Amino acid sequence: MTFVNESDWAGKIYLGEWTAGGGGSFVVREPATGSDLGRIGAASPSDVARATDRAVAAQRGWAGAGYQHRAAVLRRAGDLWLAHAEEIESWIVRESGSVRGKARSEIERAADECHEAAALASHPVGEVLRSRSSRLSFSRQLPVGVVGVIAPFNFPVILSIRSIAPALALGNAVVLKPDPRTAVCGGVILARIFEEAGLPAGTLSVLPGGAAVGEELVVDPAVRVVAFTGSTQAGRSVGRLAGTHLKRAHLELGGNSALVVMPGVDVRRAAEAGAFGSFHHQGQICMATGRHIVADEIGDEYVAALAERATGLRVGDPATEDVEIGPIIDERQLGRVHGLVAESLDGGTELLCGGRSDRLFYEPTVLVGGPTSAPAYADEVFGPVASVVRYSTPEEAVALAADSQYGLSLGIITTDGLAALELAQRIPVGKVHINDQTVVDETLSPFGGTGVSGNGSRLGGLRHNADAYTETQWVTARSRLSGAIV
Repeated sequence: MTFVNESDWAGKIYLGEWTAGGGGSFVVREPATGSDLGRIGAASPSDVARATDRAVAAQRGWAGAGYQHRAAVLRRAGDLWLAHAEEIESWIVRESGSVRGKARSEIERAADECHEAAALASHPVGEVLRSRSSRLSFSRQLPVGVVGVIAPFNFPVILSIRSIAPALALGNAVVLKPDPRTAVCGGVILARIFEEAGLPAGTLSVLPGGAAVGEELVVDPAVRVVAFTGSTQAGRSVGRLAGTHLKRAHLELGGNSALVVMPGVDVRRAAEAGAFGSFHHQGQICMATGRHIVADEIGDEYVAALAERATGLRVGDPATEDVEIGPIIDERQLGRVHGLVAESLDGGTELLCGGRSDRLFYEPTVLVGGPTSAPAYADEVFGPVASVVRYSTPEEAVALAADSQYGLSLGIITTDGLAALELAQRIPVGKVHINDQTVVDETLSPFGGTGVSGNGSRLGGLRHNADAYTETQWVTARSRLSGAIV
């Protein structure tokens, strides 16, 4: 019997047990071939209340079971990711269009997230405070209760587990809404992992569904914290709803990250780094390098090396071929990518390579010479497109890099690390990577962006995760009640 046995979840959602959803069911498709991979249950908005009712009941026992028990479940979950890596990898490759290396990195990261969250379960949960009165004064961090997680299609495992694992470790229950396009690798597999790890029924629910399900999850009164990863447009709606209902929302949104390439560097190696930043997972990454800002004196050489690298990348079905570039997730996203490229070309940008598609396979594309207002340069493309502009002075490089509504990640390639630090201080972003491209992320590091890329670094690392999924309570105690108390 396989770990992800379709007979368990076919036509069903997960509420601590596999059951029919109120939205019927839908087909799970493989973007590379268009083939059907199965049929999964669709949640309806009414299923959210079913899930949160179970979550509220289960959370009390889960939080009260003690940190040792929670840590043990999370350690087992981490081990299960690795034990079933081959089968899980196949699902990620076929359902999300990932190449195998990217799929393996998701599995390894998921295991790491669970193992680190196991340590978070025993993390100190408060501090003793000074008081002007004769009393004990301290603060403590308590579970919020129920956490809602809304995750996207591009990294369906990482962008779910990075919220689920710490939230569970801290004693919360979780309701997950995966993207319907990756409902198996981003939903079913997580349910199976925690089911096998011994997580009590009802502590985790999985509700594949559309925007209406996500909206209901945000407004449900039992859900006190929402962790959302997705587009800026959808994030605005989530933030607005969460604010109306007086609950916290951790928003990790879009990006259009800049890579600044300074003079004197090894141009070929810089272009290889830039190519990874732009083309990894078909550019469907919030941290992707959308803007290459290159010093004038190396501009020609850099552009030639980047185009050479782009045209050398193999494009095809990652399930059956040894390739670096797989398919775009669906026709709608493909149309958006090509539309931004075409509009930029109409506005005077030059196409150096790419710009064509075969089914859902879009060629790695390099654009040069256009205005900074060109859509493929100014907007988040979420496809394998690199736009290159040049600068003459460090001040111009800063102005170009900072001239964006997004503020997620910044890469600087240089021979002078201190100069890069000084330059980075003047560019408002959540993450800076010197002598690296922009797609960098680790379990123990804070993650988040400024501007329309989100509301700051709310995820990652012990401190940020502890703050994200707990409430702080102030407690005082006197030895006895005596006289007037002030």
